[in-house]
Amino acid sequence: MQRMGMLIGVEPHMIAEYKRLHAAVWPEILDLISRCNIRNYTIFLREPENLLFGTWEYHGTDFEADTAKMAADPKNLEWWSFTIPCQKPLASRKEGEWWAMMEEVFHLD
Repeated sequence: MQRMGMLIGVEPHMIAEYKRLHAAVWPEILDLISRCNIRNYTIFLREPENLLFGTWEYHGTDFEADTAKMAADPKNLEWWSFTIPCQKPLASRKEGEWWAMMEEVFHLD
């Protein structure tokens, strides 16, 4: 199992829409996340900085294949057409990242 954390901004005028979307995530998206071996997925919002912090656990054996499967899924592409306009990537993110990935420096079970 691998824990992951990520950070992105959210457009201030899109916060209510982002919350609305995530209050009723489409069942197909929830199923896809599970089929891609992601568990304990949580997104937190920090205002007034308008930052989203996401964390999850990856329970699979081929993260690249699972993320490729997720990125290619037609229903997920439709979902992203609603969520991506709400997001504001950090300027400091690495090449190829949308959400800026974070290093785990402490964990207690």
